[in-house]
Amino acid sequence: MLTSVSVRQPKQMDDRIVTIIPARLGSSRFPGKPLAPLLGRPMIEHVWRRASTCADVTETYVATCDHEIREVIEHFGGQVIMTSSLHERASDRVAEAAEQVNADIVVMVQGDEPMIKPGMISTALAPMREDFSIECTNLICRIRDASEYLDRNTVKVVVDGSGNALYFSRAPIPAIDSSQLETVPVYKQVCVIPFRRKFLADFTRLKPTPLERAESIDMLRALEHGFRVRMVISETETHAVDTPNDLRLVESLLVRGVQNLTAQ
Repeated sequence: MLTSVSVRQPKQMDDRIVTIIPARLGSSRFPGKPLAPLLGRPMIEHVWRRASTCADVTETYVATCDHEIREVIEHFGGQVIMTSSLHERASDRVAEAAEQVNADIVVMVQGDEPMIKPGMISTALAPMREDFSIECTNLICRIRDASEYLDRNTVKVVVDGSGNALYFSRAPIPAIDSSQLETVPVYKQVCVIPFRRKFLADFTRLKPTPLERAESIDMLRALEHGFRVRMVISETETHAVDTPNDLRLVESLLVRGVQNLTAQ
């Protein structure tokens, strides 16, 4: 049965963990999204500052192919790794950047998660630090809102009894009436995804798969090639930014104090 994971003292204390945030200006749904202003700062700055305060992480980088993003990151003191402009998937960009860093575990945090809290990274890491056989984890969060359940920008996940992903989809899965959301657990992907270094390198060399292309979801490549992805419940409410409307919603949530900025 899928349960929340409490963050405990890790058994393996010598893991070097880095966070890499993939970002590019050429989003089809929201061009220029990483540099969109959010409460007076570029959105990518919010993500970097929040992720970099996680005590489990040694370094935090932004991986990008855009010099405009590089200039912004370096201006506020962040670290940047330049990557190819040819990547179609965020995980492939992170894999290229990971070749330039010293790390045992690489945490991919999407650049459109400005409401992330550092504890979410620790939560996602906990299973991997307790069980070396787990090569990749992914945060998920309960969906309770019908519009989010029906939104194709929200990636839904169904999970087996051991907590491993069965399928990811932009369609509303499982297929229930939205009035059942309070009684039937439905989960969305939260893009905090730790990889063991070797698995990330192997993953990016795998051939892209039909369902990955159809759904435009990185993790389906792992499932289609027969690998397990362990899902970890986060109790923290977040909202990713896929469109300008999402940006306005996130700004209103932050202003109303649903989450206070953790890095000033």
